[in-house]
Order: sequence, then C-alpha cells, then structure tokens
Amino acid sequence: MKVLFCTDGSNISYNALYNFSKWAKDSIVDVICVIDWSFLPENVRVEASGFGNTCANIADDILLFAKSEIEKSGLLCGETFKYCGSAVESILEQCDKESYDVILLGSHGKKGIQKWLGSVSREIAYGEKLTTYISKQQNFGKNILFATDGTDSANLAITKALENLNLEHKEIFLCTVNETADMLFLNGNLDSNWIMAIEEKQQKFAMDALNDLKERFKHKGFNTIEEVVLSGNPAQKILDYASAKNIDLIVTGSRGRNKMQDFLLGSVSKKILENAKCDVLIVKDSAMHCDK
Repeated sequence: MKVLFCTDGSNISYNALYNFSKWAKDSIVDVICVIDWSFLPENVRVEASGFGNTCANIADDILLFAKSEIEKSGLLCGETFKYCGSAVESILEQCDKESYDVILLGSHGKKGIQKWLGSVSREIAYGEKLTTYISKQQNFGKNILFATDGTDSANLAITKALENLNLEHKEIFLCTVNETADMLFLNGNLDSNWIMAIEEKQQKFAMDALNDLKERFKHKGFNTIEEVVLSGNPAQKILDYASAKNIDLIVTGSRGRNKMQDFLLGSVSKKILENAKCDVLIVKDSAMHCDK
C-alpha cells in the first residue's frame, strides 16, 4: 500500500501517523510538507527573502523528522516532497503525479462556523477521489468499526479495507442502520401495516448483510466481536455506537458526491468525519472501481 502522509509539523499530524501505523500493512509512506504563503498579499514576494529561506529550512526539518518517525513506527519511508503554495492544491498536485492508495492527514476537528470555512483535511476528503484516513487524536488502535448500508459502495469499502489493513489482534465490530418510519414520506406514515412490512424487510436485509460480512471476515481468519442493526439517523447512530464501544477507527464508504451535493445534502460519511472523535477511513467508490 502506498501512502501520502501530509504534515505541517504539528502533533496532530504525527498522531495521525502513529495511529495509522497500528493498522498499516506493507506500507510505503511518502511525505509532503507545504510552505503556504497564500495568506500574504499578492504584492509580497518572499521566495528569495530571509523569511522565505527560514520557511524552507523549517520545511526541511519537518520532512527529516517525519522520515525518522515513519521508520520508528515500523513503516517504510519513501520519498519526501516540499511544495510552496496552497496546501490543498499542492497535495492534489502530488496525487496527480504519483499513484497513492491512501492520503493520511490529521484534523483539528473544528466546530461551528470554523468547520464550514473548510480545512485542509476536509477539502482533501471531499475534493479528492482517493481513500482518505483522517485522525484527530492519538488512540490505542485496537477497536475498529465497519459501518455498512449493504450497498456495493459499502461492500467494496470493506473489501478494500480487508486487503490493506492489518487486523491481527484487533476487536472488529460491524453495524448497519435502518432509518426509522419518521424519515419516510408522509403518506407512508399513515399506513401502520405498510410501515411494519417495510421495517420487517429492512431488518431482514440488514441481518443478511451483516451475516454475509461476518462470513467474509471469518473466511479471512478474523472473528468479529459484535454485529448490530441500529435504528434511526444513520450518521448519529454510528457515532453513538462508536462512542459507546470505544472505537478507534470507523471504516465507511463514500460515493464521492461533488461539492454542491455535499453542501446541500450532506452524507453519512461527511457527518461521521466531521463529528467523530476517533479516526475515520473513508474509502471512495471511484478509488475502488479504477486505478489512478
């Protein structure tokens, strides 16, 4: 697995590296550090100035330290890259040059209006078609939750994770969420028999999906701790369950909506990423169907 580790030298970015190393299997990790001068006025040039040289030296120090931390974490360090400019654009440019399986980033987990103003991790997670691992704080790297809705996108996400993640000696949880009747259209809510029939079909579909996944894990040599069908708002129920079970990593699929759809409609994976306290691995649908 080839990984692009994005770091600004912060503890949060290194926490992402330490956490990921507990799940990584046969990984080569490239490192990118971006000198972002986009906050300066356009008429200010710093490339050849003492300030510019200082920034470049700091970036070199960050890359050198990152390389040593990758090796200490038991991973294989590949190449290091230093860019100048927008962090998001630079990371995407590097992804265009090389083929990566995962982009690894830390997130400050901003709330409220700051969350909507965007961040590097958020822009990458929803602007890039590659699988993205986002971390907010260091954890034990023990409990992993696979959230599925039984769709091809979710199943392919789990297939990809099974191929690339080290699940030896991990506690594996599976869950799916049935939306409750109050989320259905109004006319349906007026027919109690119809609602009961739908709920029975939902429950059967969910249990069949979880049992199939359980067998897939068993076939790979891994036993699951728990398989559960929840009812309610999918994102919130997954978050509540992850919190109750002290989950360290949530794995979910994403169909890769565009930015306008993301803003207007939201998505389960988006809400999980923005509100989860644990790490989140978002496996993109497009990344699973084709190679870059």
